[in-house]
Amino acid sequence: MKKVERINIIMRYINNRAHFTISEIMREFNISRSTAIRDIREIEAMGMPLVAEVGRDGGYFVMNNSVLPTVRFTDIEIKALFIAFMATRNQQLPYLKSRQSLAEKLLGLISENQQETLVLLNQILLFEGTNPNNPDLLDLSDLPHPMLEKLIQLLLLDRYLLITIKEEKVKKHYPIYLLHLYREKSLWLIEGFDLKDEKKKIVPVDDLTDVNPYPTKKRLTKKKILEKLRKQEEAINLVLELGPKAIAQFKKYHPLKVSISYTNPYQTTAILKTFIHVNNPEELTEITNWLLFLGGDIKVREVPEEVLEGLQERLCLFCP
Repeated sequence: MKKVERINIIMRYINNRAHFTISEIMREFNISRSTAIRDIREIEAMGMPLVAEVGRDGGYFVMNNSVLPTVRFTDIEIKALFIAFMATRNQQLPYLKSRQSLAEKLLGLISENQQETLVLLNQILLFEGTNPNNPDLLDLSDLPHPMLEKLIQLLLLDRYLLITIKEEKVKKHYPIYLLHLYREKSLWLIEGFDLKDEKKKIVPVDDLTDVNPYPTKKRLTKKKILEKLRKQEEAINLVLELGPKAIAQFKKYHPLKVSISYTNPYQTTAILKTFIHVNNPEELTEITNWLLFLGGDIKVREVPEEVLEGLQERLCLFCP
């Protein structure tokens, strides 16, 4: 561990303790006594108000009502933060209304040499959704739906919601218990348990017109909701064996709810098991296209007839 990293970790370690000794620091971080003493002195020089206790059982403690000094990032951590920030361009993430402001504050925390490194990284690296001719250009779609931020703020307080959706020019209200909020194919989606119909419901955030807390007296408990969902779990009707090429394709893209289990230690073969709603034309089309995307390195163990018919229809489009 590098010195800067170790000192940052030691600062957090001692700030969370009422009392500590040099011996404890030596054992916890596997360092010598002289190194531990030098690190403590350097931490004191950085502004952490440590008070030394004299005596046989003496040690140190952090002065009451003190504030932990500013965390110092290593060069590697700064690059990781900046690259992660760059990679989210045009991703419709909440709380990113002012990327410029965030970038300026990040740059203001580091030295000029580190700033030059980040500017160079910005010129070299390109990510999906980036315009190669103007990497700093943000699409208008970069901003998420205005309801997304309000939705998250409510979720941090309560997961029982009354959502309002516009369907065929008519507003409809649905009481839900939110299970997950996720992003798939550039869309934010709500996966919730409909408290009225007592079944799982998927709603695009783009369809929301309003969201509010749901009255407490009409709620089902989380335990009952999960019990009802377990009883409603669909039987698996699609089972595939994937070879290395299909696994590589799977890693590039797969529906969020679909996962694989590796069948050898080298992760070159895997099994995929899931359920397909064959009565949902949109899902059926999506799965058909995705199976073609996986390529020929798959073996079918079980598949619904409707999916086979869809695959045959798609392949016939290329027949002479």
